[in-house]
Amino acid sequence: MRTTSRYRAAARTIAVIGVVSLAAACAGSGGTGGEGATTGGATGGYPEQNITFVVPFSAGGPTDTVTRMIADPMAAKLGAKIVVQNAEGAGGTVGAGEVARAEPDGYTVLMHHIGMSTAPALYKDLGYKPLESFQMVGLVTEVPMTVVARKDFPPASLKDLVTYVKANASKVTLANAGIGAASHLCGLLFQTAAGVKLQEVPYEGTGPALTDLVGGQVDFMCDQTTNTSGQISAGEVKAYAVTTPERVKSLPDLPTTAEAGLPQLEVSVWHGLYVPAGTPQDVVQKLSDALKAALADQKVVDQMAKLGTAPVPAEDATPQAHKAKLEEQLATWAKVIADAGVKAS
Repeated sequence: MRTTSRYRAAARTIAVIGVVSLAAACAGSGGTGGEGATTGGATGGYPEQNITFVVPFSAGGPTDTVTRMIADPMAAKLGAKIVVQNAEGAGGTVGAGEVARAEPDGYTVLMHHIGMSTAPALYKDLGYKPLESFQMVGLVTEVPMTVVARKDFPPASLKDLVTYVKANASKVTLANAGIGAASHLCGLLFQTAAGVKLQEVPYEGTGPALTDLVGGQVDFMCDQTTNTSGQISAGEVKAYAVTTPERVKSLPDLPTTAEAGLPQLEVSVWHGLYVPAGTPQDVVQKLSDALKAALADQKVVDQMAKLGTAPVPAEDATPQAHKAKLEEQLATWAKVIADAGVKAS
């Protein structure tokens, strides 16, 4: 593998950022998130302390980006400070497990993506059950993915890419953020559609993976538009296609995978907020209401548009819609993963 150690080290750094300065947040609370909170926390006065949003992927990655977009307006609606904490590892299962075991008081919230629905099929000893260990708060956004490569990678189109990787399967490197991550799932679908098995290079997040791609340490990868739009527009990577039925407004010249000759490769990455099971329903409702307010904020709408995505409709930013989506996706990916014979070690 041609990965660089300094980027891996950076990916393991816990990043904490508040909607106000970190120093002020710590000074005002003596700590972040739910530390010191009691089970069932004060519901009528909620929130009465900082709220921690846990992102189970590296700082700078697409899920981290989406989380930070909504943290500020959600905090304004709630009247509390929100800090974002990155707890990456094992395709998002490390951070998710931490939240599942946290006090169910509304002060520890998880932002996760499609990986919540794939983990049970991938991991034998997961340590939590998506539908039983969490209470859903609401869906946030559904992000297209892109197929991108280092800018000097020889293939000129998606069709050329398929031909090239088949001829050079033992030498081509396909980066991802680890087993079960969205980039891994998209890469898995690519290999299935192309009928090839490639050398996969796992990272602890797509942030460091994309950094190495730009630096030429790996050949190509799938990643969300929230993480690649800037690099594509700046010409820092070579882009082949977007993995949705329609083109992305922020990348109008980028064809869909169907247009580019690989219609089997179609996937988008949905994100949602979770709290531990047992969290009081009025607290869940306050979080859901704050989420709706954030998704209606014009600044958030504009930020997401620049990154090729959009907030979900208000009716999807609810616990009910989120639970229905998760149930459907758990069934869908269980079959896909079983058919592919993929398991996390």
